[in-house]
Amino acid sequence: MSEQDPPQEFSGIRMGRPFGIPVYVSWTWFIVAAVITWMYAEAVRTQLPGIDTVVSYVVAFVFAVLLYVSVLLHELAHSVAAKMYGLRVRRITLYLLGGVSEIESEPKSPGREFVIAAVGPLLSLGLAGLGLGLDWLLFNEGGIAEVLVRMLWFANLIVGVFNLLPGLPLDGGRMLRAGVWKASGDASTATVVAAWVGRGLAVLLVLGPFLLSVMSGQPLDERNMIWSFILGAFIWMGASQSLRVAKVRARIPQVDARALARRAVPVTPDVPLSEALRKAAEQGAGAVVVTDYEGRPTAIVHEASVQATPEHRRPWLTAGSVARTLEPEMVLPADLTGEALIEAMRRTPAAEYLLVERGGEIYGVLATSDVNRVFSGV
Repeated sequence: MSEQDPPQEFSGIRMGRPFGIPVYVSWTWFIVAAVITWMYAEAVRTQLPGIDTVVSYVVAFVFAVLLYVSVLLHELAHSVAAKMYGLRVRRITLYLLGGVSEIESEPKSPGREFVIAAVGPLLSLGLAGLGLGLDWLLFNEGGIAEVLVRMLWFANLIVGVFNLLPGLPLDGGRMLRAGVWKASGDASTATVVAAWVGRGLAVLLVLGPFLLSVMSGQPLDERNMIWSFILGAFIWMGASQSLRVAKVRARIPQVDARALARRAVPVTPDVPLSEALRKAAEQGAGAVVVTDYEGRPTAIVHEASVQATPEHRRPWLTAGSVARTLEPEMVLPADLTGEALIEAMRRTPAAEYLLVERGGEIYGVLATSDVNRVFSGV
């Protein structure tokens, strides 16, 4: 239903790569497909009196599949628009409550944010309009094809309108965020505003069936109550995640490689680990860099491996035996800050990085744990 910021590990069925974008179907889709089949089989039998019960379930299942094809097209609209602006799309996932496009970075302007968010609901509404036109022009006998088209255009209408609601994580929330971003000039403030509106929508969705029941004097519809609660919980959790992301982004400017660096002591790989640690303590260093015999850094002693090594064994192990070999991407300029530093660390995840000056001199070691502390409590 919307783009998500943080990419997550995923298990499911890979369906293909339209426009070069990997598409997966989560195992949870089969749950919702079964629920849709069960719920809509009765609607099929109502619209097609006399239809065989088994056939009604088959038609309802076909509807569930076609509905998710529509959801896929909705997400592809987001992803293709993002790629047009040079953003990398990690994957599209179809899951329990719809779909998600994992776009790895933020649009650079509120205008681009608005376009990427808006194309999804517009495509869903376009599919609804197309289906309504086909229903009017081509069908008049009430057959299976007509029932499928009618259910599909109405479902796409609901998807389009629902996603236009102005609260994160929905597309309408991203459009609202773009508007507030444009007006305020501050993307973080815009995220907070749109996320709190999303939380308000979540509360209204949960309370909606109760309010309608009281106002109409009709009994409470349990199915509407369940779906309202599920959708409300989805929006609340998505809005809360957006607030956490906004807090994280607000702290990114505080990430400074020089400020967070640990002083490093160089040793050759055959130096006993206990001696390397003694030298580090003596010089007030927080890290140990392994160098070759010409003084060139080749590895960083892994802090976690040191902590896992009992003290009585440290004299018998060399520093090189508990060090991780330096890959080129683990050597970073010491003057990196903010987004540039986070992106460099994201490209090559590691526990420690070697920081060097422009001339190649060792400045120190940057520990990922120290960077994570900047964001602790978010």
